[in-house]
Amino acid sequence: MFAFTALLALASAALPSVLAHGGVLSYSNAGNWYQGWAPYNSPTGQTTIQRPWSTYNPITDATDSQIACNDDGTSGALQLTATVAAGSAITAYWNQVWPHAIGPMLTYLAQCPGSSCTGVNSNSLKWFKIDEAGLLSGTVYDGQWADGKMIADNSSWTTTIPSTVPSGNYLIRFETIALHSMPAQFYPECAQIQITGGGSLAPTAAELVSFPGAYSNSDPGINIDVYSNTAQAQTTYVIPGPPLYGSSGSASPAPSTTPSAPASHSSASSAPTSAPSSSAGTVAQYGQCGGQGYSGPTACVSPFTCTAQNDYYSQCI
Repeated sequence: MFAFTALLALASAALPSVLAHGGVLSYSNAGNWYQGWAPYNSPTGQTTIQRPWSTYNPITDATDSQIACNDDGTSGALQLTATVAAGSAITAYWNQVWPHAIGPMLTYLAQCPGSSCTGVNSNSLKWFKIDEAGLLSGTVYDGQWADGKMIADNSSWTTTIPSTVPSGNYLIRFETIALHSMPAQFYPECAQIQITGGGSLAPTAAELVSFPGAYSNSDPGINIDVYSNTAQAQTTYVIPGPPLYGSSGSASPAPSTTPSAPASHSSASSAPTSAPSSSAGTVAQYGQCGGQGYSGPTACVSPFTCTAQNDYYSQCI
């Protein structure tokens, strides 16, 4: 562990300080550590589970052709794939200390056709969201955000692979969206994994999206001025993207236990709970209606119900 921490610190120190940006540098799962792609090094000889990416600069257009994996969609010449058990936790590590504390954290999966993701362009895949967290408490202007929690957790984010996801080959896409400036800054990176021991709950059509296509620059969770007068009193934030996996179908994912990991938190592996919504509710569809530290309105407008997405965020869906 000490060696890995030292390696991560060295990699972080190598980032161009003028940029104050970066990306995912490494991953861990079930005691296995995977160094990520080195974007400013020669691609020759690089072998990792992460898809190649070329710059620490953010993507600032929600429709950018590289927004799927921060690259042109192709795999590396010596691409690796990690074996990850359904129900287990996988952690992505960003450069330390990550500089942007305002914004959401999101994790997606996309299943690849055939026996491998190698050679499959990420822009051709359909993605579904397995984990999300946005405004955890307080107001948009000065509240606690998931980005801040990522920073507090050693500049890392841990997601549990839902135990109900079918086995197969996938790309996993960790993303942080920085909202401290307009336009918003997108930082996505992808890695190749093979999920084993999975279930049988396929994502619904409503949960599947393409990148680009999942976001637009006018989405309320993207086109947002966190320093406006409105933001000073706003206690709700609409996380971009599709509904969370398992929340829009007739069946819900079965609960699973999250193994001990460097920054464990809830994700779509736990079955959502919901409360009836009053017809006199005030929270619109996809608006926040609960969660740890949340003090805003909790009743959804009809016909939506307040559904827990994780410990920190419940949403009207």
